[in-house]
Amino acid sequence: MSESHIIVQNTDLSNSGPTDLASALIDGAGGNSADQLLLRDYLLSVGMMQKLEDELDIREHWSQSWIDPISRLWFGYTDEDLYEYYLDRITVEYDEYDGVIVITAEAFDAETAHAITSTMVRDGGEFMNRMAQDLALEQVRFLETQVERLGDRAMAERQAVTSYQNRNGLVSPEQSAQALTAIIAQLERQRSELKIELSSMGAYLVSDHPSLVEIRQQIAAIDSQIAQERRRLSGGEQLNTKVEQFQQLQLKAEFAQNLYQNALTALEKGRIEGGRTIKAMSVIQPPTLPEEPTRPSRFYNTALFILVVVMLAGLFHLVVAIVRDHKD
Repeated sequence: MSESHIIVQNTDLSNSGPTDLASALIDGAGGNSADQLLLRDYLLSVGMMQKLEDELDIREHWSQSWIDPISRLWFGYTDEDLYEYYLDRITVEYDEYDGVIVITAEAFDAETAHAITSTMVRDGGEFMNRMAQDLALEQVRFLETQVERLGDRAMAERQAVTSYQNRNGLVSPEQSAQALTAIIAQLERQRSELKIELSSMGAYLVSDHPSLVEIRQQIAAIDSQIAQERRRLSGGEQLNTKVEQFQQLQLKAEFAQNLYQNALTALEKGRIEGGRTIKAMSVIQPPTLPEEPTRPSRFYNTALFILVVVMLAGLFHLVVAIVRDHKD
């Protein structure tokens, strides 16, 4: 009997929480029970049996003529017969507390038992990593499609912003509106200064004094200019509406660009994940090379055989005694 102890670990360190050794060992051993159970099912599958048959010819080994009749593979002509015998000779147990998988293989010589266990350990590690890489590559293909779609969307949104600017002759309606607002505020400040000056001069000058008339004309011109700028802001040119429309287009373009950048980041990460070892199988105990057979247990079998013989002999004598008593 050859035995090996293994665990499956995730090599993705980006999401790892604990950094101390004790926590890492605890999480690494018991935190991925799904992977351990999946590996156990694979090692006990028909596919694993067929790989062992192809590489080691286990059917021929287990059905050799010199093997005792009780242990020999008698009916191994079909894969179903071989698989049933395979489950009798191969044991894969999962310790949920330690998170360790124990593989035990029985054969009729030490080299074959060691070869079976070594092949299972090697192929099990390849299977787990291959499965994880296939999943990562499938995600990469999905992300490539998303990146192409989101790239087209981001380009379309940016073109919509440019078209709006060209159509309205404005690089930024928001800046134009701010400029108009600043002009109106400056004009209102000038008007307030002129009204103060008009009030102070009106205290000692007659109402038709040329200076007062000039100030009133300046105030009227400023009022006209303010009304004109306000009409530009909310009237004919409707800059406030254009600002709202432009901001909506900008938000859509920025949102599409952010989605595109996130998809690119995920794609590059997925490509890296798909090209490295994601699931690593750590061998705690390498496959052992047995030096002496552990089965059958000669002492146990001999004692059991003697006990059965004694019981049968006693039963036979009891039957004989009963028959004699009936004859008498």
